[in-house]
Amino acid sequence: MESGERELYSVGEVAELLGLHVRTVRNYVRDGRLKAVRIGKQYRISRADFEALTGPPEPETGESAAADVPRGRHLEVSSIVQIDSVGPDAASRLSTFVTASAQSGRGRSGPGQAHSLRIQTVYDQERARMKIVILGGAAETADLLNLVDSVLGPGNDLLPTEGWETGRA
Repeated sequence: MESGERELYSVGEVAELLGLHVRTVRNYVRDGRLKAVRIGKQYRISRADFEALTGPPEPETGESAAADVPRGRHLEVSSIVQIDSVGPDAASRLSTFVTASAQSGRGRSGPGQAHSLRIQTVYDQERARMKIVILGGAAETADLLNLVDSVLGPGNDLLPTEGWETGRA
């Protein structure tokens, strides 16, 4: 059976079709970005709901579809930034800074491109490691990554690497 004829997809099949990790697709389902029905212990995604996430399939034509870029195409980037050797206070400051920057609306979204960045930060005090997960438009994500890079660059003392270890239990 061709994938275009299928009525229900498993999470694994959707992940394979989209080139994503299965966990990412499950998170899409949990976040409500992808509608799914739970059958037993597994989720099933209807073709209509899959197409609602990805857009309807392009009609096949004899000419190259690559030359004509369809209007309304959606582009989203997901990035994970890992920062090692960071103390809890610095991680908190960086989390606040990144979240506020993402919400400030300083992105490059033009008319009809109301991309908003979604940010999640996680701090592992035992490993002194912080992760920042960024989801959003390519330009806005790039802007935020450049901002994080400049904040973490040499000469900036937002993230002091010495002295915080003594405060750990």
